[in-house]
Amino acid sequence: MVKKILKSYDYTLIIAIILLCAFGLVMIYSSSMASAVQRYGYQPDFFYQKQKVWLLLFMLIFVFMAIIPYKIMNYTQVLVLIVVASLVLLLGLFAFGVVKNNAQSWYQIGTFLFQPSEFVKLAVIIYLAAVYAKKQAYINQFNKGVLPPLVYLFIVCALIIFQPDFGTAFIIMVIASMIILCSGMNFKSIGKLLIMGLVVLLPVILVSWGKFFSQEQLSRFAVLENPFSDKYIKDAGFHLANSYIAIGSGGVNGLGLGKSIQKLGYLPESHTDFIMAVIAEELGIWGVGFVILLLGYIVLRGIYIGLQCKDPFGSLLAIGISSMIGIQTFINLAGVSGLIPLTGVPLPYISYGGSSLLMLAFATGILVNVSMFVKYEKKYKNKQEQGNKKLKHQDGKVYYI
Repeated sequence: MVKKILKSYDYTLIIAIILLCAFGLVMIYSSSMASAVQRYGYQPDFFYQKQKVWLLLFMLIFVFMAIIPYKIMNYTQVLVLIVVASLVLLLGLFAFGVVKNNAQSWYQIGTFLFQPSEFVKLAVIIYLAAVYAKKQAYINQFNKGVLPPLVYLFIVCALIIFQPDFGTAFIIMVIASMIILCSGMNFKSIGKLLIMGLVVLLPVILVSWGKFFSQEQLSRFAVLENPFSDKYIKDAGFHLANSYIAIGSGGVNGLGLGKSIQKLGYLPESHTDFIMAVIAEELGIWGVGFVILLLGYIVLRGIYIGLQCKDPFGSLLAIGISSMIGIQTFINLAGVSGLIPLTGVPLPYISYGGSSLLMLAFATGILVNVSMFVKYEKKYKNKQEQGNKKLKHQDGKVYYI
């Protein structure tokens, strides 16, 4: 039994995750050496050493979640615990949270900063996947099958917006939309949801645009046109302009590992939000392509797992987790390259940070577990069913074995 389970794990998916984590560790060391000394007064390897600790915790959590059957999270008691814990953590920020990057989104425990909204992303995926899986029999009854789970989603997004953290709230809404689209409800129900969302959100956005968004946040939209202009280059456009310089300097082959110029005090957050700009500068299109290829494989493999899974809960879990990784990757890369405003979203597995990495440990551990069950049931249960259909002839009689 154990041997069959071990054979059923998706080792290509596991290898892709390990390669990304290892590559990210190398690039964190390269991109953070200068800023650790110049900006923070630490040792050159400070962020590298801390990331090694996070990666050790990542591997422990990842292995644990890959072993524990994902169906446990579909139990009512576990779902209630997940929902209550996520709401308590978000509400607690307004009393005990610390401000970083103009948002009260963090708990500080000693030197460790913990961002609960990272884990709320996964909580939303688990909750929506579980509830919509249980409502399959009446998924198209709008008031009974569609709306109730969205109350939790609305409360979570509202609490995150008031921090204010519009980027994370937007990501959660897009992830939820992917789960809803794949839940099995018809286009009529989806259309009603879309209309309801526009009716509720548009007036709120129009009325609160100038109240919720600071001038700094609004400038992130304006700076996209030309971050090098005299108006923005020393302020709102500084990050993006130096990101452009880093990407352009790398060209096809890059300047060489460790040889980035922009990380030497020019490019802020070089080891977190803008780590891809350093990768482009040092390793060129080959380094960028390596990261995108592996991240793309994880996302597409996760979606394939979701499509192959016969259990609605496992299917929606896999699709939700894959969507989360894909959406965060797109937002980070689009922000670094100036396609969309900067949001402070880290690059999955690559950027420095404990909260994001540990959340990915839980998420991808679950994804690997779903994959294992899909492969196990497809390979061994089908063989067992075929064996039960065989006939054995004895004494002129027919027996099923």
